[in-house]
Amino acid sequence: MVSNVDLGFLALTLVAAKGRNNKKKKRRWSKDWYKMRNRFTHQHLLNFLSGSEPEDYRNFLRMDQESFDNLLDLVRQDIEKKDTKMREAIPASQRLSVTLRYLASGMDLEDLEFRCAIAPQTLELIIMETCSAIIRALKENIQVPKSQDGWKRVAQEFEEQWNFPNCVGSVDGKHVSIQKPRHSGSYYYNYKGSFSIVLMAVVDANYKFLMVDVGANGRVSDGGVLKNTLFWRKLSQNQLDMPDPRELSYTPNEKFPYVFIGDEAFQFLPQFMKPYNRAVLTNEKRIFNYRLSRARRVVENAFGIITKRFKIFQNAIKLEPPKAVKIVMACCHLHNYLCSKNRAKYLQPEDIDRDDIVTGAVETGSWRQDIQEMAQLQRTKSNSTVEAKRIRDDFCKFFNTSGSVPWQNNCLV
Repeated sequence: MVSNVDLGFLALTLVAAKGRNNKKKKRRWSKDWYKMRNRFTHQHLLNFLSGSEPEDYRNFLRMDQESFDNLLDLVRQDIEKKDTKMREAIPASQRLSVTLRYLASGMDLEDLEFRCAIAPQTLELIIMETCSAIIRALKENIQVPKSQDGWKRVAQEFEEQWNFPNCVGSVDGKHVSIQKPRHSGSYYYNYKGSFSIVLMAVVDANYKFLMVDVGANGRVSDGGVLKNTLFWRKLSQNQLDMPDPRELSYTPNEKFPYVFIGDEAFQFLPQFMKPYNRAVLTNEKRIFNYRLSRARRVVENAFGIITKRFKIFQNAIKLEPPKAVKIVMACCHLHNYLCSKNRAKYLQPEDIDRDDIVTGAVETGSWRQDIQEMAQLQRTKSNSTVEAKRIRDDFCKFFNTSGSVPWQNNCLV
């Protein structure tokens, strides 16, 4: 028979054991060295670089301090937090700088943690919030022209810089590698054997994005992605307020429409030019293909530049697709921002493809040697219209007669 004393002793023993177990399970809300963020943060290095090594500062964040300070003013209201009784808030400047470092380095969050003394889970929240703020603040930097005069300015720059009159944009798409999403099966699996989302873009003569569409799964072809964009719907339905066809200075009484240009993957339309098929090339058609390719390379270079500047593109993004989309969009907005804010620093001459107009040879930009370009999309055949073929033949005739340039015949050698 068990006495009351024994039962009491047993109860006290169980309570004590439960207390010890609870004590073992108790977790800290923050590691001790996180609490010393002001001591270990990367901000000390940035402060030093801004005063003594401005080029290293620019390499660290992919922008100079003036551009950073201006961007911080634009996003501060959306990312600034208040201190609480429990903890001191991470300053807006550090939130922005750590986000830019993540995009510039492509570093895993677990590695970035040791740069800034911020937990990976918190880093992800900060980066997503800051990317959203960047997109909102810079949303006017990526948009197609809203008037006929705007389209004419784009076309004038293509004619002056790339000798392709009436061109209003170069179009292409690329795969952005991502980590296989959970429970996605083969939905994001592309023909290259990896998982990706698609970045589709229209680029102007100065390597700036006019339109960006991100997020289609990697299984879709170039043409399929483009046809699902709002841009393509408006283009095919003549809702972009494009200028009327015009006479070129060398072709009186013959009018040429304003056109976009792309490669073989896209649908051939009166307002969308692509190269002649290689199987039917004549010398005249080779010259047309060369002239179109020369202007079309601006979109390839835009993709190359953004991949070189923001190394997040050089490895699979280890986030779910909606978050990866936000990362890509933020980088595209930053690309346009830096092209406008400090073009000479952001776009180095050696980074971009250059044509030797004496020999016709192409000196490739350094990005083609330094990095592996984002994979091209899968090509599919598409139908063309009689009107589209006629317009392309008119451009071909123009490039081989009154619209020729002295070095174009070098492409035939």
